[in-house]
Amino acid sequence: MKTEFAKDALAGRVILVTGASQGIGREAALTFARHGAAVVLLARSVKGLEKVYDEVVATGAPEPAAAPLDLLNAGENEFGNLALTIQREFGRLDGILHCASHFYALSPLSNQTIEEWMNQYRINTVAPFALTRACLPLLKAAPDASVLFVGESHGLHPAAYWGGFGASNAGLPYLTKVAASEWEMHANLRVNLLTPGPVNSPQRNRTHPGEAKSERGELADLMPHLLYWLGGDSRGRSGEVVELDLRKPQS
Repeated sequence: MKTEFAKDALAGRVILVTGASQGIGREAALTFARHGAAVVLLARSVKGLEKVYDEVVATGAPEPAAAPLDLLNAGENEFGNLALTIQREFGRLDGILHCASHFYALSPLSNQTIEEWMNQYRINTVAPFALTRACLPLLKAAPDASVLFVGESHGLHPAAYWGGFGASNAGLPYLTKVAASEWEMHANLRVNLLTPGPVNSPQRNRTHPGEAKSERGELADLMPHLLYWLGGDSRGRSGEVVELDLRKPQS
């Protein structure tokens, strides 16, 4: 896979990024903007969105849009209104990067509650489906559209104590395959799942608090992969589940 991209690699594209106020979502939004995309920033925190919005503007990129939305409580109307807003403000949508994620704590199944499971499924599985569905008419109308789910390794490899978080992420490979199958007749539309592995992010700090940063990959090393999957280079590839390991070899 290529690692160098032209500054205008995403020029003319409008890309929606969820979980955009921190971690992978924030870094991706800034990277997409630097490569010419108009980004729609979605997160729950208004203050966090304002900060990233200003950072994007400072890059000199096309003016972004901020969309405060609580995915835990959003329903049909909220998702539909967001799609209408994107249509009104930009007239198009060329991609969605699903980075938003919800995690409680590592614990045995005997300690996990129904509410924890429901909330993690709501954000990690249901919201990506519902948001993609609401935006599907815009994506179908785009000349080249990409949907990329960002997963977590325990959604692919079950392990003790990951319970509801792992199970909710396990729904993403299924969602990816189903959507890819249903969209086969649309040559301009693709959907894939990328699992970054251990990277320096706020979520990794929560799931692995004792892990040294040197044992993780860097967000900067993940960005070429996101540029590839959200840009035109990945056209024709759909329904793939890609697992990365960006850690540097220890000397």
